[in-house]
Amino acid sequence: MWVSGLLLQIPAAETVAGVAVAIIILIILASSIKIIREYERVVVFRLGRLIGAKGPGVVIILPVIDRIRKIDLRLLTLDIPKQRIITRDNVTVDVDAVVYFRVNDANNAVVKVQDYALATSLLSQTTLRDVIGQVEFDELLTKREELNKRLQAILDEVTEPWGVKVSAVSIKDVAIAAEMQRAIAKQAEAEREKRSRIIMAEGELIASEKMSQAAEYYTKNMAAMRLRELQTWAEIAREKNMIVVTGGDSGNLGPLLGIVKEKIASSERQETDTRALIREEIKDLFETKEKKETK
Repeated sequence: MWVSGLLLQIPAAETVAGVAVAIIILIILASSIKIIREYERVVVFRLGRLIGAKGPGVVIILPVIDRIRKIDLRLLTLDIPKQRIITRDNVTVDVDAVVYFRVNDANNAVVKVQDYALATSLLSQTTLRDVIGQVEFDELLTKREELNKRLQAILDEVTEPWGVKVSAVSIKDVAIAAEMQRAIAKQAEAEREKRSRIIMAEGELIASEKMSQAAEYYTKNMAAMRLRELQTWAEIAREKNMIVVTGGDSGNLGPLLGIVKEKIASSERQETDTRALIREEIKDLFETKEKKETK
């Protein structure tokens, strides 16, 4: 009886063993097949030796024998925290920046450096302090684009052996103390005042040159001088509270303007009437003067 029972148990044991072997094979296959995305690479080490970077797509590795490390090839953003830096002209500033980089060579990023992201971050902080410490505060404010390119060139040169490509560096903010802000505001105000005085002086210079040219022209043409004088008096006559005292050949025009003023005050006239009255009085004055000279 026991022999027949043993014979019945043999197929069951073989079935269980077959199922176990199938499960083990499936586990091995599952651990051997890796699906790598387009923006990823896996660096394979076989028994400690570098095999190389593989992917994207399906990658087959040997369980237990192979060790892999997955690397992301996309552009990464690294935020540099605020760094308190003293510029070359002894101004204390707080500067932070952003670094954009990506892995260009997956093998070097794994073999040449333990943690490429941490190494790039620390290097960015020290490089930022070194570069800002070599420039003056005014250059930091006005030449920010140039400083960004300088930082990017230094970082890219150092990280190239690591298989890391620094695409860009951007200084985000420059913070200074409140006392320094007030000093900068005073400096800017003084600079604007200086510019305004220079502009006023240039205007006076141009005006004096033009007046000199006009005076030279008037000396050559006395009739133009007389017309200009008469026009000026006509403009002055509009203001009823002004008294004009003249000299030279126009000594008789003072009383004339007094007479005109009295006539304007005695009668309300329009501007055109006032001008006509002035012209009539001037004409009478010159006619009287010519009669006296002829006698």
